[in-house]
Amino acid sequence: MRSFLQLALDLFDAPVVQAPPPAPRPVPQPQPELHGPFQPAQPLPSVIAPAQFSHPRANRQSRLCDAQVAYEFKRAKRRTIGMVVGADGLVVSAPRWVPLYEVEAALQEKAAWIVRKLDEMRERQRRLDAARIEWRDGASFPFLGETVIVVLDPTHAYHAVGGGLKAGDVEVVLRSDEAAPNLTLEGVPRLTLHIGLPLHAGQPQIRDAVQAWLMRQAHRHFTERLQHYAPRLGVQWRRLSLSSAGTRWGSASSDGSIRLNWRLIHFRQSVIDYVVAHELSHLRVMDHSPRFWDTVRSVVPDYQSLRGELRDEALPRWH
Repeated sequence: MRSFLQLALDLFDAPVVQAPPPAPRPVPQPQPELHGPFQPAQPLPSVIAPAQFSHPRANRQSRLCDAQVAYEFKRAKRRTIGMVVGADGLVVSAPRWVPLYEVEAALQEKAAWIVRKLDEMRERQRRLDAARIEWRDGASFPFLGETVIVVLDPTHAYHAVGGGLKAGDVEVVLRSDEAAPNLTLEGVPRLTLHIGLPLHAGQPQIRDAVQAWLMRQAHRHFTERLQHYAPRLGVQWRRLSLSSAGTRWGSASSDGSIRLNWRLIHFRQSVIDYVVAHELSHLRVMDHSPRFWDTVRSVVPDYQSLRGELRDEALPRWH
């Protein structure tokens, strides 16, 4: 047996297990110097600026659904509070006896609808601005739902007199892609409108020439569609006139007179047919009762979708 002394020596000679070296302490990174009082983190909605809507004649404002809305407020002879969202913004009308806190309560109740309509109107205005036409060689505009390119053709029925143009010298002709083979690529307009004007013609000259041609096309086309739908509706129309109304597409009088906005010629055929049928239907029913809409539906079954297209489509700015 090994002696006690040997056991003691063996104990002291046993290998020593060392603890792992301590992990290196992270080197502190320099912090940016703060100037002024410390500002705690803020919620995202409070950092992002709220949407702003302002009527040009605004005399009151309210916070609606995180949007700041400045609106025109009017007192009127009416029984209820009225709200209208138009191109300029929100207009609120209220009876004289309604206190302002009730007006504010009504606005808060309709806040989501108001802000949604204001957003839609702003987007529509953006599309209108983007559709502004720069009248020059190569300008484009919609005609019966198709895109037409303007081509200034000095050799086409153009006669210079003292550096100007005589009335009636400007002629315009619509040509298909057979006359313009370079415009037959996919997605490229295939119709060109050749105008007898010099290449240096001013924008008003070009615009007026195109408008005159479009109005002639509108009168001819609308007449054809009136003649098509009148027998189907069992009515007679007597006279067609073109209008340039800013917010009205057509009207009908009990004497058989029909007025149609010439800019309808920009739309595709089915949309024009809806407006024509709408006005002819008024020769049978002079209101917008269910009976009237049944009359329209009898010749234009999908009039509701076409009506929405007429309302939502952004036509090019003419001036």
